Amino acid sequence: MTSIREEAEKYQPSKIKVISDLAEVSTELEILEELEVEFPYKYIQIDGERYKMPISVIANLKELLAANPKLSKFKVKKTGEGIKVKYLVIPLA
Repeated sequence: MTSIREEAEKYQPSKIKVISDLAEVSTELEILEELEVEFPYKYIQIDGERYKMPISVIANLKELLAANPKLSKFKVKKTGEGIKVKYLVIPLA
């Protein structure tokens, strides 16, 4: 059994990166879901790192793909902080 002190000393908060941290993203990457947390989320995984995929990005990407079915790469620009964060999906190729 571990004491509260030991648990606190070894604790490292999980840092989930966001898709906007990437220079570009392929539309062919597999999207995964993390369901075993308080707030489930969708993500992609690159080189062992998880990048959260906000639902607003998926919705914007749907519109871009409807206009350009051959879209293969995009990037995401993040603006704002906290509850005021917004994501802009930018088509690349």
